[in-house]
Amino acid sequence: MPRSVNHVASKAKRTRILKKTKGYFGARKNVWTVAKNTYEKGLTYAYRDRRNKKRNFRALWIQRINAAARQYEMSYSQLMGALHKAGIEINRKVLADLAMNNEAAFKAIVEKVK
Repeated sequence: MPRSVNHVASKAKRTRILKKTKGYFGARKNVWTVAKNTYEKGLTYAYRDRRNKKRNFRALWIQRINAAARQYEMSYSQLMGALHKAGIEINRKVLADLAMNNEAAFKAIVEKVK
């Protein structure tokens, strides 16, 4: 009895991945094995960097808050400690945005916790 392989499904899978690697350089776009490896590696990078993005933004917010706080003779850690002690619950994202775009509001927060 002849061997049965589902060529329709396997060809569809190859086509789907080759379509996703369109625009890659050299053999990465049209050679099946190379394209498959590149595509899978790309998914790994995407998974990793979705987590790294959160770290990078938090670090950026901290730097911006620190720079703004130092204009009012406070360090970042002193400001965050004072906010906690005063019971003001404001996250770093919003605080950094205020420091960048609304200096008056940031100054009011700093004056309140001093």
